[in-house]
Amino acid sequence: MFERILVALDGSELSEVSLHYATELAATLESMVDLVYVCEPAETEYRHMHQLYIEKVAQHMKSRIKAYQPGTELPASRVKPVILDGEPAAEILNYAEKNDIGIIVMASYGRSGILPWPWGSTADKILHAAHRPLLLIKPETPVTEKEQGKLLSKILLPLDGSKTGEAALPHVKEIARRIKTEIVLLQVVPLGQYTHTVGGTNYVLFPEQEVQNLQARAKEYLEETAEELKGTKATVMVEVKTGQADQEIIKFAEHEDVRLVAISSHGRSGLKQWMTGSVTHKVLQASHTPVLVVRVLEAKA
Repeated sequence: MFERILVALDGSELSEVSLHYATELAATLESMVDLVYVCEPAETEYRHMHQLYIEKVAQHMKSRIKAYQPGTELPASRVKPVILDGEPAAEILNYAEKNDIGIIVMASYGRSGILPWPWGSTADKILHAAHRPLLLIKPETPVTEKEQGKLLSKILLPLDGSKTGEAALPHVKEIARRIKTEIVLLQVVPLGQYTHTVGGTNYVLFPEQEVQNLQARAKEYLEETAEELKGTKATVMVEVKTGQADQEIIKFAEHEDVRLVAISSHGRSGLKQWMTGSVTHKVLQASHTPVLVVRVLEAKA
């Protein structure tokens, strides 16, 4: 599942925030790493410089992985520098498919500047087209030396009660099998629903008893799901919140020092659940916590 990690870089310091998380994943899960730089047509004359850059980053990453595993001699192929030519998103996706990449790790934006990434960026194109899990990190996410080794110490797994909403669960379980971490299973119960009326759309609150019933069912579901994480190195907690799903996920992640949010996302046509993309996208836009997105393909949904 995490045997091979692709880290996408564009030569900017902003994009290199992804190296912290990729290094920790690779060191703790003993993964192979492909460091990928895509040389666009306008950059052809600088291709040699880009090659030197990606090779230098690979050497640095090897040193950092060895710091996690003192005394271990890393094979030369453990961290592989790769330079490709073409349009970044297309080349990264094509490489990931051809080389059986388990997860793509990248910053939500790089040298293109600090703009909201969901509008036309490489990250957005990859998010909507990749069949592989994608770990997106905001460049402003603070990472200090003291935090190295703790970047996966607390994982938030939002669930909506559906099997398709559990797409990220196996990936979280794999991490928990290898390292000690705290996992919080969260379900957000709505306080009402939108209904169509003659005057348009209104939000109608549920009766208090119905909300309480939904909360009880959510807690039961989460406790049953927690059983699937038994036998791992994780400490598992369950949380039921009420309100708007994306807001509660973001609030919980920021207030409870969550280090990673792992969430499923349907394709664009999706299912009629709260995970149909809108919640995932809102979390990606507004949260400063790194987000692992595991996409549920329509064919499998």
